[in-house]
Amino acid sequence: MENYGIFDILGPIMIGPSSSHTAGAARIGKVARYIAGPKIKSARFHLYGSFSKTYRGHGTDKALVAGVLGMEPSDVRLPDSLKIAKDLGIYIEFLPFDIAVGHPNTVKVEIESENGNVTFVTGSSIGGGAIVITDVNGFQINFTDEYPTIMITHKDKRGLISRISSILSSNDINIAKMSVSRKTKGDVASMTIETDSVITPELTTILGQVEDVLSIRVINLVREAL
Repeated sequence: MENYGIFDILGPIMIGPSSSHTAGAARIGKVARYIAGPKIKSARFHLYGSFSKTYRGHGTDKALVAGVLGMEPSDVRLPDSLKIAKDLGIYIEFLPFDIAVGHPNTVKVEIESENGNVTFVTGSSIGGGAIVITDVNGFQINFTDEYPTIMITHKDKRGLISRISSILSSNDINIAKMSVSRKTKGDVASMTIETDSVITPELTTILGQVEDVLSIRVINLVREAL
């Protein structure tokens, strides 16, 4: 028999009619913002499955934009997120696709930063406000918003995982989950680490200075509880 917590039964504190279509969507948008950085020029949302059919009626459009703007699902400004983005000069576009890609509530968020960098984050809203991120810039990954998460892009070299793990251990950070993805052997790889503790800016700086680390993003975003 599967165990369920009170959060799974009652759902998140949120603005909107549906935990899957609004709360989960907002959290995917906010994770994408963490990964891309705050200085956003434009955001395009590639919508799949039920997201592509009901994004306006269920408020998914407003929730996704609210997340990209850094809002929580409970933020009272969420219904006005499209206007807020427009006032900030952020270009927003929704691109619905009538094709199936895994979970029915799936979106690929494409964010262009003010410096011209483009970030792609694919995630699904899996119910009760919970989400799973499955792809970042072409690297296949799998993490939720259950734990603080470290995303490291690095050269695919022997011993780097051990070095990162040792630094976390010496700072009393316990690893809950870890996954590594690469496109080509010996080229660039991506390491995703979910931890039991929030990662401080000081520790982020230390990890970013490790040889062969190319970039680091810390997502201290944990799902709201009741």
